[in-house]
Amino acid sequence: MRLFGYKVPITAQIGMVIIVVNLLIALLAPLIAPYSESDIVCDAWADPSSQFWFGCDNLGRDILSRMMFGARTSIGLSLMITALCFVIGIIAGFAAAISGRWLDIFLSRLVDLLLSMPTLIFAFVILSVLGTDIPVLIITIALLYAPIVFRLARAVAMNITVLEYVEAAKLRGEGIWWIIRREILPNAIPPLAAEFGLRFCFTFLFIAALSFLGLGVQPPHADWGGMVKDLRDMINLGSIAPLYPAGAIALLTIGVNFVVDWMLSIHSRGHGEGA
Repeated sequence: MRLFGYKVPITAQIGMVIIVVNLLIALLAPLIAPYSESDIVCDAWADPSSQFWFGCDNLGRDILSRMMFGARTSIGLSLMITALCFVIGIIAGFAAAISGRWLDIFLSRLVDLLLSMPTLIFAFVILSVLGTDIPVLIITIALLYAPIVFRLARAVAMNITVLEYVEAAKLRGEGIWWIIRREILPNAIPPLAAEFGLRFCFTFLFIAALSFLGLGVQPPHADWGGMVKDLRDMINLGSIAPLYPAGAIALLTIGVNFVVDWMLSIHSRGHGEGA
């Protein structure tokens, strides 16, 4: 199999299938889920049956339906947060690389300050004070991860800005945003695309961890990290129900990493295995 002129290894193909299946489930959850994510449809801790394939949780909600709606919440939030942190990090990183020494120093020291704070503890403090509403969750995690994107974007942009075509654009009098949009960004896409996949994984796992600790997505909304917390007591009853959301988290993370590894290998080989 080839994609964009590059040979796709079997691991990357498996990763793509995992990603596509999860995205389809997330998009089509209201249409394909047997029940709503908050409907109480059976007895608490009901065993799997032909009607409830994965059984029911501690409140009597269908686990399969909540898994499908949880995919929409977990994946959707992770994508929004990752996209926002990339917008912030790329704009700031590119601006620092080409605008001048003082802005570069100011932004770099600010980023050093943010990176010196333990991410999980900092998130706990912010979410405990401001609450765990979805907008607060999105902005908090995006700001925590934006400094990492800033560093990568700045490093990539600094390598590009010393090239002749960028110097020529500056001599022509092109503005900073024109240079970023037309000269730097197109040439920085490969490493940034690979970093987007990695950052999505970290964000996805971070949201799951916060939900498991009670500071992430709040009931009645379903997300996989919160479901692990809700179902953990079922282990004492001999049920494997907590493994369903935990396995979904692990499977999607592995799938994304398969694709990211392939993208990184293409970037490291330069032109790679062209058609």
